[in-house]
Amino acid sequence: MISVVVTTYNQENTIARTLDSILSQKCHLPIEIVIGEDCSTDNTRAICQTYADKYPVIIRLLANEQNKGIVDNYFDSLLQCRGRYIADCAGDDFWIDTEKLEKEVRVMEAHPNVTMVITNWQFYDELTRTTYPSHQRLHAPITAGNKLLKDIITQRNMSVFHLCTSLYKAEVFRKAYEEDAGLFRQTNYVSEDMQIAFVMAQHGDIAYLQDITLNYSCGGVSNATDDIKLFDFVYKTTQQIRYMANKAHLDIQTFLAERIFVLGMHAFRSHQAPLFHQTLNYEREWLTDRDWKIKLLFTVMQHEWLWRLGLMIRHSFVATKRLFR
Repeated sequence: MISVVVTTYNQENTIARTLDSILSQKCHLPIEIVIGEDCSTDNTRAICQTYADKYPVIIRLLANEQNKGIVDNYFDSLLQCRGRYIADCAGDDFWIDTEKLEKEVRVMEAHPNVTMVITNWQFYDELTRTTYPSHQRLHAPITAGNKLLKDIITQRNMSVFHLCTSLYKAEVFRKAYEEDAGLFRQTNYVSEDMQIAFVMAQHGDIAYLQDITLNYSCGGVSNATDDIKLFDFVYKTTQQIRYMANKAHLDIQTFLAERIFVLGMHAFRSHQAPLFHQTLNYEREWLTDRDWKIKLLFTVMQHEWLWRLGLMIRHSFVATKRLFR
């Protein structure tokens, strides 16, 4: 059996589309759909219940009594999966290839060392209903997972791939979760996909199919423009990355220095002195070195008049750039 996890919250306009894309799959293995409905305040739960009533053999609805948040809802749902393989499709994304699961299962069955199969994907603009490429870089058809560990957590030398394109071995996840549940979820975690990919790469090979199987709906916190929210998001994801890097004994100091600069820029643009001081604390905690960019940025932010001048110059530059678009 293949278990397809669908986590959803306040997605009344898209959840039916997601479920229909899964139900349309043509695969020689039976599937179950495990819906983690996270106490929505709109009509999402009623829609999910309608599908669960219509397809009682296939769909199991886990209706949370309280909102758990993205990470806890995902892993609580994952632990309820009964399948040998697990796939994932978020409640606002949808599959566009009816043979997605079949293609991935074939790879799994032909290559026992493969723990995860991922595919290409594309962006989907909900407003215009148009798609545009993800610019996913092509991987070798099969790559030893240990060669991808650093790339997976730092997202260097490879494009971001989406868990919603994947099929992975449930047994590998369950064993890793039993050994270290903290790897998958802690209070400040904001991502659930990175941990899964990391564990699969630790324990086997990663396969890649060039087929575009997913429409990824634009939006989400990582696409936000609020520098204060983005500061928090970058910090929390970096803490997750540090945990995984330490677990696998990976040297990511260059990456951490880049993250310090990113945090500093969010603090600069938001003109928040407390965020600047937090960045300095993270720099000491992460033991990173300063390059010329970080030195220049921090020098500007150490002087209020220079900080204000820097913001004025930046605003003028952005305004001028918009005029010539």
